[in-house]
Amino acid sequence: MNQSVPSAVPASTATGRTNDPARTMANILEVAIAEFAEKGLAGARIDEIAAATQTSKRMIYYYFESKEGLYLAALEESYRRMREIESEQHLDDLEPEAALRRLVEFTFDHHASHEDYIRLVISENMNRGQFLAQSKSIQQLNVPAISAIHRLYERGVAGGIFRPGLDPIDIHASISALTFFNVSNRHTFGLIFKRDLSAPEVKAQRRASIVDMVLRFVRA
Repeated sequence: MNQSVPSAVPASTATGRTNDPARTMANILEVAIAEFAEKGLAGARIDEIAAATQTSKRMIYYYFESKEGLYLAALEESYRRMREIESEQHLDDLEPEAALRRLVEFTFDHHASHEDYIRLVISENMNRGQFLAQSKSIQQLNVPAISAIHRLYERGVAGGIFRPGLDPIDIHASISALTFFNVSNRHTFGLIFKRDLSAPEVKAQRRASIVDMVLRFVRA
């Protein structure tokens, strides 16, 4: 769902923010991401989001149409933010192996510091992707990520650094799986094996291991 900012909000729906609808929508999304990440779609409450943003339920529905519409917008915004930061890594300016290393490190660091993103993705997988399937922008949002891997990988193959025959989407999936698990399963894994995955020294060791695994996988 691509949300366009309305040119005006009826005065009766507003609670003092009608002069800056873009800022109001951004604030609603910020709170909604945290609410949906913490409680899921079923448990989240529009009343609480409205109260936290000093808006009204009516205004939220004006902008996002429904609770499900707001949930989808929160999902899209979470992906958009990650891809935006990812695009700032300037991978094309680095040698292939250095570019891949930076990408893995970035993905690990992003996931470790954005647990809401991880929880939202888990929530949508529990919904079997039914809401993300309605998105008109999600695939386009993720095209640059695969394109960046494709370019650095092809440069690596051409230079004899990376082995040929690998699929950029598979490389992306491997990076995502390794870095995602470190956050999604930190509590259960930590309890079972008595290891705090959020401890600085443990995170640093795990980060280095994941980088090493991915580089070993693609090297010629």
